[in-house]
Amino acid sequence: MANETKVMDGLKRQLADVVVMPGDPDWDQARAAWNLAVDQRPAAVARPATPDEVSAVVAAARDTGLRIAAQTTGHAAGALATLDDTVLLKTSELTGVELRPVDRLARVGAGTLWGEVERPASREGLAPLSGSSPNVGVAGYSLGGGLSWLARRHGLATDSLTALELVTADGELRRVDHDHDPDLFWALRGGGGNFGIVTALEFRLYPAPRIHAGWLIWPWERAGEVLPAWSEWIRGVPDEVTSIARLLQVPPLPDLPEAMRGRKLVVVEAVMLLDQDAGDRLLRPLRALRPEQDTFAMVSPEALGGLHMDPPDPTPAFGGQALLADLPEGAIDALLEVAGPGTDSPLLAVELRHLGGALARPAPDAGALASVDAWIAMIGAGVVPDQGAADAVGDRAARLVDTMRPWAAGLELSNFAENDPADTSSFLPPEVNRRLERIKAEVDPSNLFRANHPLPPAANSYRGR
Repeated sequence: MANETKVMDGLKRQLADVVVMPGDPDWDQARAAWNLAVDQRPAAVARPATPDEVSAVVAAARDTGLRIAAQTTGHAAGALATLDDTVLLKTSELTGVELRPVDRLARVGAGTLWGEVERPASREGLAPLSGSSPNVGVAGYSLGGGLSWLARRHGLATDSLTALELVTADGELRRVDHDHDPDLFWALRGGGGNFGIVTALEFRLYPAPRIHAGWLIWPWERAGEVLPAWSEWIRGVPDEVTSIARLLQVPPLPDLPEAMRGRKLVVVEAVMLLDQDAGDRLLRPLRALRPEQDTFAMVSPEALGGLHMDPPDPTPAFGGQALLADLPEGAIDALLEVAGPGTDSPLLAVELRHLGGALARPAPDAGALASVDAWIAMIGAGVVPDQGAADAVGDRAARLVDTMRPWAAGLELSNFAENDPADTSSFLPPEVNRRLERIKAEVDPSNLFRANHPLPPAANSYRGR
C-alpha cells in the first residue's frame, strides 16, 4: 500500500493540472462513463488537452508501472474488464473540427463527438460516416469499425480514415497513413485502442446535400406482420438504402413526441441516398401496410443525428448483440416469442440493422476489419436503474441472443459489444488477430495500453505486464 501511494503521489506531482485522483473533489465526475450502469474505478483519471500532455501521461504511467485506457464518452465502458492499476485517459479535451470541403476531408481531435462534425459538414452538403447518435465519440467508433446510416453505400467508417495521429508507448507522437507506418495504420482500423492513444483523426466526407429519411410506425401488435414484410423488402433494396426495424417500448418521458410517449411500437427507419420520387417508389410495399405515422422527407445530413432518437444524456443501460447470417420467417417468429408482443420483455428496444452492400465487400486498402460477413446486426437493450432491472434486462438479452443462435453469423461487431469483456478474437478472424499481435508486440512490447477489446493473450508477445 505504501508503494502504491508513492506511485500515485508521483503521478500527481508530474501532472498536477491534468490528473484527477481518488479523493479529489471532481473525482466522481471525472471517472464517470456515459453508461451510468458502469462504476469505473481507475487508479487515476487524466484529462490532457494537447498531444504533448498525452505524451506526458503516457510517459508518467509507463515510468510508474501503471497501464493506460483511453475513453471519450464511455458508451462501451462495460467492456473494460478492469481498471486496476490503470490511468483512465479521457480524450474529451482533445477537440476541434477542421473541414476541407473541396477535398471532402475532415480532421478532428480525438475527443470530438459526431454531432460536432455533422453540423458543419452538412452546411457544405457533405456527410461523415457517423453513427446513429450524435453523442458518440468519433475515435472509438471509428477504430472499432463504425456502422453508419450510409454504410451499405460507403462501407465501414474505419475504411474512410485517411490518417491517424497517436502517441505510442515510447511517448512519441506519430502520424500514420497508407504511406507512413502502413502496418500500424492497418492495425488501428478495426484493432481498436490496443496500439496507442489516438489524438486526431482524418477521414473522408461524402456528397449528400439532401437525403430521403424517416420512420414508419405501427402498434407493436402488428410486429408479426411488419417484420416479415421488412425482411422481404430489404432483400430487394439498392445499396443506397440502409434501414433498421425496431421493437420499441417507449418510456413515458415528457420530451418524447406525444404520439410515441409510453407506447409499444414496431418501427421501420430508413436512410436513402435517393431523390423523393425514387424513395417513394421504393417505400410502396411498406406503406401498403398502412403505418399510423410516416415521417419520410428530404432532409439535410445533419438531421440523421436525431433520426434514431438515442438517449441525449448519460443513461444506465445493458443489453446483448449478435450478427445474423439471415432473417427468415422462423427467426422472426423466434425473436417475437422472446421479446415481442404478449411477452413480459423488459427490453426497451430490439433492433435489426440491415447490413450487406458495401459492408460485405472488402475495400482494396482495408484495415484489420475489412468487411462484415452478416446480413443483420441485432441489438437488444434496456434501461437498468437498479439491480433488479439489471438482472431482468441481462437475463432477457441473454435469452434473445441464445434464441437467435441458429441464425448467427459467427463473429460479432465490436462497436456493439458494450457490456461484456471480449477480446478481438470475438470480432476478427484468427489470421487477422495473429498479424495484430505481431504489430502490438512491436509498438507496445510491455502491453501498456488497455483497450476495451484487447488482443487475445499470445505466448511471449508481451514483456513485463
